[in-house]
Amino acid sequence: MAVGNINELPENILLELFTHVPARQLLLRCRLVCSLWRDLIDLVTLWKRKCLREGFITEDWDQPVADWKVFYFLRSLRRNLLHNPCAEGEGFEFWSLDVNGGDEWKVEDLSKDQRKEFPNDQVKKYFVTSYYTCLKSQVVDLKAEGYWEELMDTTRPDIEVKDWFAARPDCGSKYQLCVQLLSSAHAPLGTFQPDPAMIQQKSDAKWREVSHTFSNYPPGVRYIWFQHGGVDTHYWAGWYGPRVTNSSITIGPPLP
Repeated sequence: MAVGNINELPENILLELFTHVPARQLLLRCRLVCSLWRDLIDLVTLWKRKCLREGFITEDWDQPVADWKVFYFLRSLRRNLLHNPCAEGEGFEFWSLDVNGGDEWKVEDLSKDQRKEFPNDQVKKYFVTSYYTCLKSQVVDLKAEGYWEELMDTTRPDIEVKDWFAARPDCGSKYQLCVQLLSSAHAPLGTFQPDPAMIQQKSDAKWREVSHTFSNYPPGVRYIWFQHGGVDTHYWAGWYGPRVTNSSITIGPPLP
């Protein structure tokens, strides 16, 4: 028997159709069509199916999820919010060179041996500092990146920050990092600023990761400010200060 109205389809079929509709269209358009569609779109089942379809969860997923709709959006938005983190772009594109001392910031290639040691084989370059302090920064506009105000203020998802740094084996150096959560007026609502890492001359020159997760921060976060850099402690001409690369800011639950 032919179906004259789409609403005459079994609910399970409608749910399956909705899994193929972009999430924002579901909420902004489809949910407003009628009470049946609204009720179906609000079902946990739909958002769990969409998560499974997109690969955000696995078939045997057994971790508790407070709100599957929010979970879906956070997973779909999750990516590195820092642009040009590994110097693969046009030099210092997207970065503000706040302090550019000595012989100034420079981009260098990872050597073959360094690539073997670095945990991410996609990273091929790094930024390197000089004999006077070099600091560079980037501001992440959360709304521009897709994180609307209600999502940030109601859910307050974890914000994870990571950075990688290394010294040269022949020169001592100092590495520093500061990350701040900022309000719409750029007032700080949370700060991560570990003590500067002092690396002695003739160190192992291994790459080291520094990370921090912002949790339970106050509502009102609209921007994230990330600044890192350092200086060599022997004041040698050239680029003997700490090297930095593979920096990242991610929001929400990690992918399985």
